[in-house]
Amino acid sequence: MTFPSRIRGGLTRRRFVTGLGAGGLLAALPRTSHAFSSKASSGIIPPMPSDRWDLKIGHTRISLDGKTMHAPTAGGTVPGPILRWKQGDTVSINVTNTLNEPTSIHWHGIRTPSNMDGVPGMSFGGIAPGETFTYRFKLHQSGTYWYHSHSGMQEAMGLYGALVIDPRRPDPNACDRDYVIFLGEWTDVMPDDIVSNLKMQDDYYVFRQRTAASFPKEAREAGSAGAALADRLAWSKMRMAATDIADVSGAIYTYTLNGHAPDMNWSGLFRPGEKVRLRFINGSTMTFFDVRIPGLEMLVVQADGNDIEPVPVDEFRIGVAETYDVIVQPKDERAYAIFAQSEDRTGYARGTLAPREGMIAPLPPMDPRPVRTMVDMGMGNMKPGESMKDMDMSGGMSGMKMDGDMAGMDMHGMDMKGMKMDGMDMSHMAMPKMEVDDPGPPPINVENQMRAMMPIDRTGSPGDGLENNGRRVLNYKQLRATRPGADLRPPTREIILHLTGNMERYIWGMNGRKFSESGPIRLKLGERVRFTLINDTMMEHPIHLHGLWSELENGQGDYRPYKHTIISQPGSKLSYLVTADTPGMWAYHCHLMYHMDLGMFRTVIVA
Repeated sequence: MTFPSRIRGGLTRRRFVTGLGAGGLLAALPRTSHAFSSKASSGIIPPMPSDRWDLKIGHTRISLDGKTMHAPTAGGTVPGPILRWKQGDTVSINVTNTLNEPTSIHWHGIRTPSNMDGVPGMSFGGIAPGETFTYRFKLHQSGTYWYHSHSGMQEAMGLYGALVIDPRRPDPNACDRDYVIFLGEWTDVMPDDIVSNLKMQDDYYVFRQRTAASFPKEAREAGSAGAALADRLAWSKMRMAATDIADVSGAIYTYTLNGHAPDMNWSGLFRPGEKVRLRFINGSTMTFFDVRIPGLEMLVVQADGNDIEPVPVDEFRIGVAETYDVIVQPKDERAYAIFAQSEDRTGYARGTLAPREGMIAPLPPMDPRPVRTMVDMGMGNMKPGESMKDMDMSGGMSGMKMDGDMAGMDMHGMDMKGMKMDGMDMSHMAMPKMEVDDPGPPPINVENQMRAMMPIDRTGSPGDGLENNGRRVLNYKQLRATRPGADLRPPTREIILHLTGNMERYIWGMNGRKFSESGPIRLKLGERVRFTLINDTMMEHPIHLHGLWSELENGQGDYRPYKHTIISQPGSKLSYLVTADTPGMWAYHCHLMYHMDLGMFRTVIVA
C-alpha cells in the first residue's frame, strides 16, 4: 500500500488553488523551472517550417509549483519544442534516447505508415537506450496536432510537445498572430504510485463528496426529498459517487498552460484589431478542461487538425488528446484571461493575452462542481427516483421528426418493405443488411460494474457542468466539415463496443474485458466500417484510433467532421465511420492514461 508522501499539505493546497477562482488579480511570480521563460511571446509565425528535426530524449530536472521531478523530456523542456512542418513535405525526425530505459514518440493524429506510428510492441520495437531512430514520412494533412511518448508512463511525466503543419495552399483562416496553447498537468507523484493509490481506493484523490449540508439543495432540484434520497441510494447501491468527476484531481495536480503554473501567468501579445489564432492542445494525462476568454468571442475553425465551418462560442470543453483552433480579435487595449478550469473544478490553468508585457487580466470565479445524474448512469432522461415503469412510452415514435430526432440516421441495412412515408411507397428502397459485430450487453462482473440500460445520443450536449450555464458552449453536433468526406460509401459492417469498467477495483476495458483478455479487431483493407460506442461507465472516455480517421456521425451528413480522438460521454451512444485505407497493426484505446494502462485498449489489424 503506497501513500504519496509528496502531497505535502495536499488538502490545504487544493483549497488554496480552488479559492483562487474568486477572481481578482494574481501577481506573476515565476518559479524555478526549466520549462519556459516568463517573457511574453510575440506570436509571430515562423517564416519557414523545417522538414528535418533532431530530438534528444533525456532526463531534465523540472521544478514547478514547488514540485520537482527528473522528468523525461524532449529537448529539455516541458512541453517539448514546437515542431512546425509543411503539408506535402517528407519530414525526417532523428530521435536520440539518452534515458536508461526504452522510449518512443507517437505522432498523435498524423497519418503515417504503421512502422512510423511509434507504438512499441505493435508497430516497431521502441528506441533502446543510447540509440537513435529516424522517423520518416510524408505529410498528407495540415493543422494542429501533438506528439508524445508511448513507452511506459513517460507521457504522464512530461514527454510531449506540439505539432503545427502549415497547409500547402493559402490558409483560409490566416491570422496576424499564431499561438500554441498547450494544456497539461504537473505533479511530483510518480505515475506508478498514482495507479497504486487508485487500485487501493478509487476516490483516493476525490475530496468533494455530497454531504448532509448539500441535501436540501438537491431536494429542491429533484422536486422532493424522496427523489433526492432515491438518487443517493441508487449511487450508493452501485458503490459509486456522483461527485466522482475526475479520477485524479487538483489535490496533486498543478494545471499548466505552456508549461506555466497559474501564478506564472504565461502571456501572448497582440495589437488591438489583430486576428489571433490560438491552437489549443489538451496534452494532459487525466484532465478535461473547460476553456473561455472572458470578454472575447472565440471562433472555432478547426477540430483535431481539420477545418470546420466556423462556430462562434464563449466556451468549449476539450477532452484529453483533442485539439481545437480558435480565432479571437481583441478590440480593446487591455488584458484578457485565457481561463481553463478542470472539469471537476479543483483547479485551473491560466494565461493572458495582452497588448503589452507585464499586464495581468482578472480571473472569473470557478463554476460550481458538476454532479453526475441519471443520464450518466445510462438511464436516459429519467429523473431521480423514477423507474422505467414510470416512464410514459405511449406516444411511441409519433413525435420523431426526420429533420431533428432522426437527423443523420443511416438507413443502410433497414428493411423498408411495406414502409410508407407521407403516402410514398419506400419498398423499392430496401438495401442489403449490414453485417453487425455485436457482443451484446456485457456481464456484470469483477471487470464491469454497471450497464447503460438506456444509452442516449449526447452529441448535442456540451458535457456535464456546462448545460444551461448562460454561455454559448460548443457541442459535437455543431462540428461541420468545410467539404464532403473523401469516402462517401455507406458502411457494410458495424462494430459495437461497450466501454466498461469497475471503479471500485479500478479495472477498465471494452465489452467487459480488459486488453489482456481481448483479441484484435480485424478490418479488411479498403473496408468501410461503422464503430458504435456505448458508454457503460459514468466517466468520459477520449477514444483514439491510431492510423485511421474517425468520421463522427453527428447529423452533418456527408460533411461529417474528421477526428482522431472522440469523446464518449457517460451513458451515451455514438457512432463514427472508418475507412480501413492503411494496412498495419494499430492501437485503439482510451487516452486517459490510467484507463488505458488498466485495460481499455484494443488492437486493430488492417490487412
